[in-house]
Amino acid sequence: MEQLIINGGKRLKGTVSVSGAKNAALAIIPAALLCKDVCIVENVPCVNDITVLLDAMRELGVKIENLDEHTIKIDASKIKTFHVDYEHINKIRASYYLLGALLGRFKRAEVALPGGCNIGSRPIDQHIKGFEALGAKVSVEHGMIHAKADALEGSTIYLDVVSVGATINIMLAATLAEGVTVIENAAKEPHIVDVANFLNSMGADIKGSGTDTIKIHGVERLHSAEYMMIPDQIEAGTYMVASAITGGDVTVTNLIPKHMEAISAKLKEMGVGIEELDEGIRVFQKEKALKCIHVKTLPYPGFPTDMQPQITALLTKINGTSLMTEGVWENRFQYTDELNRMGANIRVEGSTAIISGVKQLTGAEVTSTDLRAGAALVLAGLAAQGKTIINHVDYIDRGYEHIELKLRALGADIVRVPTDKSKELFKVV
Repeated sequence: MEQLIINGGKRLKGTVSVSGAKNAALAIIPAALLCKDVCIVENVPCVNDITVLLDAMRELGVKIENLDEHTIKIDASKIKTFHVDYEHINKIRASYYLLGALLGRFKRAEVALPGGCNIGSRPIDQHIKGFEALGAKVSVEHGMIHAKADALEGSTIYLDVVSVGATINIMLAATLAEGVTVIENAAKEPHIVDVANFLNSMGADIKGSGTDTIKIHGVERLHSAEYMMIPDQIEAGTYMVASAITGGDVTVTNLIPKHMEAISAKLKEMGVGIEELDEGIRVFQKEKALKCIHVKTLPYPGFPTDMQPQITALLTKINGTSLMTEGVWENRFQYTDELNRMGANIRVEGSTAIISGVKQLTGAEVTSTDLRAGAALVLAGLAAQGKTIINHVDYIDRGYEHIELKLRALGADIVRVPTDKSKELFKVV
């Protein structure tokens, strides 16, 4: 096990480049299973969730070659099984995309139920509803999802709730189905558009991604493609907040400014300086004292739930009372106890966190409870007085590539150490 040790109080300055979108990669890589030819995917982030996914696909018989650190070659021509029970696959939520891809190509799939961060229940009822509408028989037995069909036929599917996972999974299964499939009340996140673009580059016929109605005309087969994924919206937002919480001046590059609009708007509302560039955003200290605000997370294009903990960390340092309302997950405030250990004043009532700003956060030993919670603790540690130890770095590594190296390049005092060495380094000052 490893820990991050942060000596806070350093003002960040410089330029940081964003890696490829984790959530897009977790769907695009399984989408390559729909193709019997070789696909090359670029801008793949080096994060643990991707490693687990690739290892699971190798268990299926997929040949995967790393052409460089961020480019992989996928050959799914000789898949030997439809059963995905790789030892670690249930640790990632996106394991269910293997279900849609295998069902779409082979009309049969058996995949372990998804896991992931403990931020709320993750029902798969909308996924099952979509598969059944396409003609599949689906059952859940002994922790496995079984799906089988003689043939898949297009259908109109209305999602009862906006679901990113169900939207993508139905899209995967419908790509090679007969006829036309329409997904209504579809999710609109940028990585859904990215998945549709990748499928279309292989010869799929998908229209309307990014809107609430997606239309998929089934095709007979897909062909090889070379595709570069979009940058990670959430990683970009995290580094934007890192600049704001330290009163820094950081330019975040390799991002799509439009994807950042909800995050940029809230930072501007607080009084943070935001300058949009062609493929980047400069975040700098504009006003001496930032303003408290109210944030509510919503499906895209609303404020992203995956940025909720990071913005909360920033709000702990703003004088006055701010409100953070969670509109997507029901269990996403576990990390607030850890921020309170650092001197924050957060009270949670139902789906709302009431944040009373404090003058100074102080270093402490804290524990990541999930991926984005871990990022929030890193941000708090950057701004805190003294040293902070963060446990369960494995959560952070699920979605952030070389986070300590990128922050250190901006001037942060942050190191990664084995757990047993932290006592030597941790001295409260």
